[in-house]
Amino acid sequence: MIVSYSTEPMTTSEPQRSRRTRRSSVKIVLLIWFLLIGAGITTAYWYSNYLKKSMLEQLDARIQRQTEIMKTDYTAQLAALSEQVEQLNNKVETFNELLSFTKDNASDKTDNSNKLYSQLNDVKNQLAKLQKQMELLK
Repeated sequence: MIVSYSTEPMTTSEPQRSRRTRRSSVKIVLLIWFLLIGAGITTAYWYSNYLKKSMLEQLDARIQRQTEIMKTDYTAQLAALSEQVEQLNNKVETFNELLSFTKDNASDKTDNSNKLYSQLNDVKNQLAKLQKQMELLK
């Protein structure tokens, strides 16, 4: 085994090189960390927007369903009230005919026209109430 000892003085370039490589490796590590943090923030932002969009679509679909249910219910109520108003109109017409007939055939001894007239007023009052309810529904 031959060991050669060099009589040349040690140069200081080797420690400087290791310092430079340490500095550059620290810079690379920091750069990678910053890139990872930036990617994480960007991904979190995109995911939160995706969740918000998804929730808004679900909420919109639910509102559409509820609106359709309310619309169907409203239409059914309106149809029922229209039918009741039509029935009351028919009753009013019948009472009007009876009242006209009674007035034409009334004698001094009987006074049935007042009873029919009061019944007709009751039916008219009910008709007015139903029409008000229909206007409120509209």
